[in-house]
This record gives sequence, structure tokens and C-alpha cells, in this order.
Amino acid sequence: MTCHHDDNDLFQQAMGDVTPLKTCGSTLWLPVSAPRPDRDRQQELQLDNPLTSGLLEIVPCTTDLAWQAAGMQQGVVDKLWLGKYAPQASIDLRGVSVEQCRQRLYLFIGQAQQENWRNLLIVHGKGRHDRSHANIVRSYLMRWLPQFESVQAFCAARPQDGGSGACYVGLRKSEQARQENRERHAKRSR
Repeated sequence: MTCHHDDNDLFQQAMGDVTPLKTCGSTLWLPVSAPRPDRDRQQELQLDNPLTSGLLEIVPCTTDLAWQAAGMQQGVVDKLWLGKYAPQASIDLRGVSVEQCRQRLYLFIGQAQQENWRNLLIVHGKGRHDRSHANIVRSYLMRWLPQFESVQAFCAARPQDGGSGACYVGLRKSEQARQENRERHAKRSR
């Protein structure tokens, strides 16, 4: 008890010349700002997410998921469809809400661009009927993927990679990869 009393005396001595605030209600206490975690950075990126989730044209389950950008070489698209390009990364969107799919896809494609990945696998699941959740996600992918400037083609995956429940995505080469390619070919031609 003596120790507690000594602490109280020391506190009173230290606070002897301090005057209390008249009205604490008018004082605004701001929280100390801590460093922002990665999740906040991801939320900032989502503010730039142009992918929409409004009205949707349902793609029938019987229709293949496929698209290619104008000027795309058919041979490259055929190799993508045949699974000749091994996926460098994949994302599984099964059982995830449409909004979470939208967010995850946006971050995944952004990461793929940063990592210079060219071949991706997106698993969306198989729907038994056109209004199933898996087919809704698949229909959104049909809308969203062409919105990425870096996506040059996509198509249904081979059975060993998920078949109609997944799709291969081919991305454009980054400028850095193009430059490395030019340098490699220039060395060969000397």
C-alpha cells in the first residue's frame, strides 16, 4: 500500500502546476495514425476497379467461353485452347460471391501484369443450369476479361485443368518482356 501512496504523491507533484481543461466536450482527440496494412492498399486499388457487376447477359451453359482480341494470331489462340501454354498462376473463384470475384479477378490480373505472367488459369466452377452461381460467375468473366487491356484471349480449359469449369487466359507481353525478346533476337542475328 505504501508503494501506491508514493505513486500518488509523485503524480500530484508532477501535476501541481497543470490546470484542467474547462470543457472536455469541445476537445477533439484524433487517433494516432498507424501504418496502413496491405489490405488498405488493396482497397485503394479497388477504387480504380472498372469491372461492373450490373445487368448481365447470361451465357448459356452450352456455349463455350472464348474470346480473342482483334489482330490476335489464330495459331496462338489454338495453342491456348489446346493447353500448350502451361498456366503460370491460377485463381479459384468457386463458391465466392460475384463482388468478391470482381475484386479478386482485378487484383489477380494486376499481379499477373506485375509478375510478367502470360498464361493464367481461372477456375469458376461448372453450373448445371444457366442460372447457377457458377454460370453467373462464368458469364461475368465473359464480360470482365475483355475489359482488361492486357488480356489478349481466353477460352475453356482442357479437361485435366477443369474443362468447362475453368478457362485459360493469355496476356500480352509486358514492354519489358518485349524489350528482352528484341535483345535476344538481335544477339542471334549478329
